[in-house]
Amino acid sequence: MDNDSKKALKLVFPSQSRTAHRPHQSLPTNRDRFRNAHSDSGKLQFSSTEIYDFTADDLLDLGEIGRGGFGSVNKMIFKKTEKVMAVKRIRCSNVVDEKEQKRIMDLDVAMKSSNDCKYIVQFYGAIFKEGDCWICMEILSVSLDKFYKYVYERQNQRIPENILGQITVATVNALNYLKEKLKIIHRDVKPSNILLAERGDIKLCDFGISGQLIDSIARTKDAGCRPYMAPERIDPEFSHKGYDVRSDVWSLGITLMEVATGKFPYPSKWASVFEQLYQVVQGPPPQLTRQYNGFEFTEEFCNFVNTCLIKEEKNRPKYQTLLQHKFIQLHEKLQPYVHPEVASYISNVLESMFNNGITQFTTDQVVAGAVCW
Repeated sequence: MDNDSKKALKLVFPSQSRTAHRPHQSLPTNRDRFRNAHSDSGKLQFSSTEIYDFTADDLLDLGEIGRGGFGSVNKMIFKKTEKVMAVKRIRCSNVVDEKEQKRIMDLDVAMKSSNDCKYIVQFYGAIFKEGDCWICMEILSVSLDKFYKYVYERQNQRIPENILGQITVATVNALNYLKEKLKIIHRDVKPSNILLAERGDIKLCDFGISGQLIDSIARTKDAGCRPYMAPERIDPEFSHKGYDVRSDVWSLGITLMEVATGKFPYPSKWASVFEQLYQVVQGPPPQLTRQYNGFEFTEEFCNFVNTCLIKEEKNRPKYQTLLQHKFIQLHEKLQPYVHPEVASYISNVLESMFNNGITQFTTDQVVAGAVCW
């Protein structure tokens, strides 16, 4: 990429010069403030009548089941009740200030309200441990990221459109619930944050506290898998103005196109991170066609995906409009009838994964072409 292209992105980098000499006595870091501001104890709420005080010592770690740029996810047991949970551990020390900490912990109460939505992973509680945030939540069988890669790469098959329809219905309804009921924008919609269970459940995770932390870290360290982010979130010219749910709508479009075609919708090889960002911000948006990557799709599905991928934020729809889309309405009506079929399909793929040695304890791989930093 030439210098003019880099300048068009207006990317700013920290100075490489040495820092000034500091006094011997250092100021307290954010890690120190975390330790002082928060106890390492919290409450786990499994239902309205099952509420327990807990610390990290009450959890038995069964091993890592996922890892990303912000931390890891481990399968753990709450020893008092033998409840199995997924615990997301986010490294937030040194990047989140005290004001942000309070806003993050205020989300704890709001997130428990999300348990009323069947399309959202249940949130049980959160604690801070040595400056990191441990988020305890419902555990499901597999992420959509790991699931779709197995279907395309190992089974040499595709995910049927009726399954894609139910994934779309679940995700849009979950995102709409977060916004309308909890006033939360997800911020990190991608295949690894959509979870599946063999009983046919499809649920969205990584919102609320987790989303707030991830967004804070991304702002501070410029970290994250940016290809899922909408152009207005990446472009320095507009990112300071803020964003709304339409940025998540873009991410949903990228996610659906990737899962439907078995391929990330941008080129798999970029010479640099600059080229990757330049294409998202300056280039045309991906478009799904009836015939794509050797697969055939309905007009309704193509139109839905391409509607999500309208590049101009002001022209991109919000959730209420998406819920009226023909593709969504069709698959919502079919939901009671196809749920057993969805459960059977997911269960069969999971059984095949298990027989081939791929389980919850097989760490996800980064999608080809996605440059994470």
